[in-house]
Amino acid sequence: MSENVFDILSERGFIEQVSDEQGIRAAVEQPITCYVGFDPSAASFHVGHLVPIMALAHMQRHGHRPIALMGGGTGMIGDPSDKDEMRRLLTVEQIDANVAKLKKQMANLLDFSEGQALMANNADWLRPLNYLEFLRDIGRRFSVNRMLAAEGYRRRYDSVGGLNFLEFNYMLLQAYDFLHAFREYGCTLQAGGNDQWGNILAGVDLVRRVEGKQVHALTYPLLTTSSGAKMGKTAAGAIWLDPELLAPYEYYQYWINTEDADVERFLAMFTFLPMEQVRELGRLTGADIRQAKEVLALETTKILHGEKAARKARDTSRKLFGAGVVTETVPTTEFEAPELQAGISAPELFQRVGLSRSRSEARRLIQQGGAYVNDEPVRSVDDFITAEHLIDGSILLRAGKKRYHRVVVA
Repeated sequence: MSENVFDILSERGFIEQVSDEQGIRAAVEQPITCYVGFDPSAASFHVGHLVPIMALAHMQRHGHRPIALMGGGTGMIGDPSDKDEMRRLLTVEQIDANVAKLKKQMANLLDFSEGQALMANNADWLRPLNYLEFLRDIGRRFSVNRMLAAEGYRRRYDSVGGLNFLEFNYMLLQAYDFLHAFREYGCTLQAGGNDQWGNILAGVDLVRRVEGKQVHALTYPLLTTSSGAKMGKTAAGAIWLDPELLAPYEYYQYWINTEDADVERFLAMFTFLPMEQVRELGRLTGADIRQAKEVLALETTKILHGEKAARKARDTSRKLFGAGVVTETVPTTEFEAPELQAGISAPELFQRVGLSRSRSEARRLIQQGGAYVNDEPVRSVDDFITAEHLIDGSILLRAGKKRYHRVVVA
């Protein structure tokens, strides 16, 4: 390990807070085991999860062993530290189904062969816990005063709904995860989003109190775009990593539509390109920045979906925004022939294929001149789209400048 991975993570923008910078720098001079916990509240990761996943990948590439810890146990409670109200509780069956799908996704992002990375599920040790023994062994080591001093807990405590006792246990369970990971896997570093700072420090303290050993904490920034939007969220919905929920082409388009001010930062965080190349691309301005965005979109799509799918998405994007050629990789919806022959109102059609979240939003899009059928603007909210609009067996819909959808006859 010629380069210290702490310096690499810092240069690429991954580090927000650390428990002991000098201690972590010294620790990662040798191979260590580190972990990040993932909440199974959905059946797919989204773009916001890429920050910790890419950081783990950098750790692995520099000789360290990452643990992807699925929260099958903690997910039964839900972390209150970043929420203003209690999370919707999922059933055990829903949690386990989500964990199974997340594990498959994670296997595409880290190398788990020959023990180079580990996949764990805290349900394995949290669900069988004896509550009274847990209180005696672990609960007695926590100060309620210190727990309430954590920003997320304090905010919930002061809110109208307050902090319930179920959620109050979350910090103890996450801290116990670190203790278990230390004992079972020799894990000495826990990382997570900056909203997890209090929970992670509680784990550091618990390991020190129980085992008399020093372990470390590191948090990543909670990313927003330069316009203030939360990473992974768009007007059309979440940017899922599961190709069944979001096609590789649409994933590619998310990245190529990156705001100019974010391109260099996102190249550093979401690709493995050398920083010299990142900085060179970041210096591009004006029309040339499209080149940097194309590199960003290609590299991010390649990491998730593979090179073949990434290049296919790039070629499709070039054709769509160049010669106007439509290919099969554009998101497509099939309609029955009788329905198209009868005609579908333009607002309804745009809403049904997902180019608008509602018909009222679709009507506004049309009124503002942002809805197109076969590259012709929709003139009125009263227009109907029929089989007469079919060209070579399909109808091309567009919302705004860059969001396409194709309609075909079933």
